[in-house]
Amino acid sequence: MADECFGHPRLASVYDALDPDRGDLGAYLRIAEESEARDVLDIGCGTGVFALLLADRGIEVVGVDPAGASLDVARAKPGGDRVRWIHGDASALPPLRADLATMTANVAQQIIDPQAWRTTLRKIHDALRPGGHLVFETRDPARRAWEEWTREASYRVTEIPGTGAVESWVQVTEVNGPLVTFRWTYVFAADGEVLTSDSTLRFRGRPEVEADLAAQGFTVEDVRDAPDRPGREFVFVARRPPAGC
Repeated sequence: MADECFGHPRLASVYDALDPDRGDLGAYLRIAEESEARDVLDIGCGTGVFALLLADRGIEVVGVDPAGASLDVARAKPGGDRVRWIHGDASALPPLRADLATMTANVAQQIIDPQAWRTTLRKIHDALRPGGHLVFETRDPARRAWEEWTREASYRVTEIPGTGAVESWVQVTEVNGPLVTFRWTYVFAADGEVLTSDSTLRFRGRPEVEADLAAQGFTVEDVRDAPDRPGREFVFVARRPPAGC
């Protein structure tokens, strides 16, 4: 199920304006270039920012997301017709042979159920050609990033053309072992509407993720630092072994 910030039409329409800095995607673009990927599967594609960056480079892209409102935004963007958009999660994938699969930003951590996580990895493995790669990031739980998710640290007012001013902030509501739940609040000045979106992330340590990948048939080739958040995240580069290996 998609969080409200992705699934509510009004929130989906302003999502990009509220989170305009996507410097994190540069690392994924470089990996696509390194692997010479021509067909990419973007899991949790949201409003299509990364999928469209790939399509602009002549890459065939399949974007998958459970939030229909976000996909509506993605389809309406310039070049949106060059991406194949699928409404659903990894279990909805048709037969594919992608060179590269990606889960950018919080996508991997939003899959909090262990069985759903295993199923996602297995479905991605099946969708990759032999020798294809999976790349995703996850925050290092030892850094306890959620302790910085406060109203005081996150409050801002964003002026959005055609919408007006939107106040937004985040607050953690619960920490339960590896699960961290938080609430974003949005206030639209134009009519005073207040919308909230609750999200839960699962924080997995590096050994756990490596074991999960191995269990689904992947080989971990590299674990990199995230250029936009050095020392705070793991970027996993895993591979479906070539045929015969």
